[in-house]
Amino acid sequence: MKTAASGLAILSLALSLAQGFVSVAHARPLTPAEQRYSPFSGAVPFCDYSKVLDEINYDFRARENEYWKSGLTMVTIDHVREIGYRATGVDYIPRRYCTAMVYFSDQKVREMSYSIVEGGGPIGIGWGTNWCISGLDRNYAYGLDCRSARP
Repeated sequence: MKTAASGLAILSLALSLAQGFVSVAHARPLTPAEQRYSPFSGAVPFCDYSKVLDEINYDFRARENEYWKSGLTMVTIDHVREIGYRATGVDYIPRRYCTAMVYFSDQKVREMSYSIVEGGGPIGIGWGTNWCISGLDRNYAYGLDCRSARP
């Protein structure tokens, strides 16, 4: 009888400890980015917004000409689609994730993954872009096949 009572006491103690660990796991409060001291609006341009695509094209041309000296240019950006909006959660900086197929001057078609970030412009004003083109991320800044450029 004594062993059964001590077994129940140990089981009871284990269950109470487990419940304590579960409540600790959810301790971080989620504050939406729009409710912060310096709030975000959540207004991020759509994937096919012409100024977004123009900025990516300009940045790509500058990088290829000045750094890689390849002379490669974007001819057409097509099949633009959204793959996520605020996919990392409402308490993070608002971000829209997109993909597109890009036709290049070397006659190849490559997939481009990009995100539009609120507050990502110069000195944190406006929006900015982060982009990666599969096969042209020569230093693997976005991982294998641009994986970290997607949600």
